[in-house]
Amino acid sequence: MRRLALLAALALGGQAAQASAQALRFVACPVYRDADAGKKSGCWLADDPASGVRYDITQSANKPDWNFAVLVEGRVAEGASADICGGTVLEPVRVSILAEPCTRAMLPAEGHPGRKFVLPERNVRPLYAKRDPVPRPYAARDFTVPFDFGRDFVIYQLGDYYLDRAVNYALDIGAGRIEITGFAATTPSLVSGRTLVEPLKLARSRAERAREWMRLRGIPADRIKIAWRGTAAEVPGSETEQLGPPSLRRVDIRILP
Repeated sequence: MRRLALLAALALGGQAAQASAQALRFVACPVYRDADAGKKSGCWLADDPASGVRYDITQSANKPDWNFAVLVEGRVAEGASADICGGTVLEPVRVSILAEPCTRAMLPAEGHPGRKFVLPERNVRPLYAKRDPVPRPYAARDFTVPFDFGRDFVIYQLGDYYLDRAVNYALDIGAGRIEITGFAATTPSLVSGRTLVEPLKLARSRAERAREWMRLRGIPADRIKIAWRGTAAEVPGSETEQLGPPSLRRVDIRILP
């Protein structure tokens, strides 16, 4: 009996670990919790309509707008608990604001401390900050810039960080050619009973946004070529925190000496 109980516990542990690693994707109206830890410590929560589980989505670089529904994409964090904000922590997590209106919802702290504000490690360096010289021989490099669902807006302290990395490399090596390809999730997907799909023109506007960012930083426009594509294969990487669907909404930048 003891051996059977041990096997059962191991099986449940394996299932729990698999569930924690499983990527979640759902649409919900966000809920704000006014937590106890002072200024900027409040929490953003969202309930998965399929399971009823409440998730803590505060770690997203882009915060919700409580007037609108959000598309939540993420994974349960290792060792996640419901103590800090009152929801199971998703980390990594991405939040995209949708056009669907929601009724504002706010909860009191109810003993949940929240998180004190900490400036993200991934932050944009000042343009005047000194950069180490790029060693020769110069090589072609690839950069990726993520976008929220349905938008070409450059996300603060996320998209701008990746764009500036690309621009700085291009400036440092005196790039001879820059190839920018915008992508959009043009294949419909069903999420929480809603069909989500992006128009192809969004891929083009994302590429144009990246080109304009580079041009404003002083890179000659005639060195920049853009293209755009609909849904391609998922290529999750560090920029999209290994999440598959967000990798379909991106700009790829190839910089050649």
